[in-house]
Amino acid sequence: MVAALTRIFGVHNLALAEDVVQDAFCRALELWKVRGMPENPSAWLMATAKNRALDIVRRERTARTFAPEMGRLLETEWTITPLVDEAFAAHAIHAEQLRMMFSCCDPRLSEEAQVALILNILCGFGAAEIASAFLSGRAAIEKRISRGKKVLASSRRLFDLADVEFASRLSAVRRARYLLFNEGYHGASGEAAVRAELCGEAMRLTAQLREYPAAATPATDALAALMCLHAARLPARIDSAGDLNSLAHQDRSRWDAGLLAEGLALLERSAAGPELTSYHLEAAIAAAHASARSVAETDWESIVALYDRLTDVAPSPVVALNRAIAIAERDGAERGLAELHAIVERARLSSYPFYPAAVGELELRRGNPEGAREHFRAAVGLARNATERRFLEKRLRCCGGP
Repeated sequence: MVAALTRIFGVHNLALAEDVVQDAFCRALELWKVRGMPENPSAWLMATAKNRALDIVRRERTARTFAPEMGRLLETEWTITPLVDEAFAAHAIHAEQLRMMFSCCDPRLSEEAQVALILNILCGFGAAEIASAFLSGRAAIEKRISRGKKVLASSRRLFDLADVEFASRLSAVRRARYLLFNEGYHGASGEAAVRAELCGEAMRLTAQLREYPAAATPATDALAALMCLHAARLPARIDSAGDLNSLAHQDRSRWDAGLLAEGLALLERSAAGPELTSYHLEAAIAAAHASARSVAETDWESIVALYDRLTDVAPSPVVALNRAIAIAERDGAERGLAELHAIVERARLSSYPFYPAAVGELELRRGNPEGAREHFRAAVGLARNATERRFLEKRLRCCGGP
């Protein structure tokens, strides 16, 4: 909706486009309580936004400037309605989503600000969710979004996908899709630990990116492979009671064989060319898990080696955490704990529940249930939703004691 409205109003009227979307959702909240949810909620919201856009253009076309490329088409009643209808057509929305994402990647902004802008404007993330994705503070993210919107509004025109800057903006666009998928898969939201609809949207947007020739690079294929390999495990991540299943306790027969095969094929395709990205390495790690029949039969030696490479290519506290867990599987709990305590930016994991949970797990394995209880209690206190809390409380009970 934002993409379609920005095409009509112009990027300098981004705030107006967001207001119209907000108004459509507010009307839905009011009317659906009385009339019930329509058969096709998305179509209802689109129609409401489109009608509101028509009203605004008719009322303000002499007082406000809209998208420059629309020119005189917004000046007469004969052309306004067909133009707005065209902007809300499915094929047009897909194209405008892509243009809007690349428009957010203005070189005057840092890549972190570009990604934050995409997540906020086009993925519907609030500042808190974006802060969690970046392991950053909310206030800092709010400032990035505010400045980013000002820069975007000063652009006057949406980005032309044929522009020579396309390649330099592609990295941030891919990263936004990656973080959208991660939010669905790892769920920092207070709503749920797993949000499959976000994973599906990230996969759809990545498939859309792969359809555009200039974006169909090995790195994009690797990102698509990573998403397929992780999404294949979604059916086993939540049990029949709605609780999280750790990788060790997942029923691997429930993994989606079709997605696994697609992911492996995309990973092989991504090997074309000399570039080695974090997406290649993460997809290779996911493939190693996918090819193992159990945790015990997993090739931990290869996974640790891949994490070592990933640490060189894209170091982060979360990568260091996952590497330490893999080392514990290969070399034992003592070595794993040493790696966890050696994480350089450990302070950035202070609000991440799975850091104390990992320490608790390894303390329990090495025969220290009292120490494990302490860390699992800390993890429970950091749980971001009810599903995570139940999972961590279950691990706490495994430690025994009060």
